[in-house]
Amino acid sequence: MTDSSLSSLGAKVVVASSGDENHPPENITDGSTETFWMSTGMFPQEFIVRFAEATTMSAVTVDSYNVKHLRIEKTASQNASQFELVTEKEFGHTEGHLQSNVVSLNGSSATHLRFIITTGYDHFVSVHRVTVQN
Repeated sequence: MTDSSLSSLGAKVVVASSGDENHPPENITDGSTETFWMSTGMFPQEFIVRFAEATTMSAVTVDSYNVKHLRIEKTASQNASQFELVTEKEFGHTEGHLQSNVVSLNGSSATHLRFIITTGYDHFVSVHRVTVQN
């Protein structure tokens, strides 16, 4: 099983429900936990990652802060439509340090993944890094 940063797979964040010029959504794909995307409050918050080509994934690791509940959906369409639920996961609260959660995708193949943060432990959440295991 190989752990790959999204940028090494040619993946990009193509949609984000909110943005902060100091913490843009592109930070999710750079492979670093030092940079991050921060929501601007309110829920749900979401971002969509587009892969350069259909990609088969056994799991993703999400490094985040204050995320309580995450829903992951996938699609194999080229235009990011007709998403279907892959999984949902409740994250434990970690005061003062990053949450790092491995979320099984059961060998899903997708051109796009949609990450929907339905609730958080605070008004603002951050996603520092998403990596793919294939």
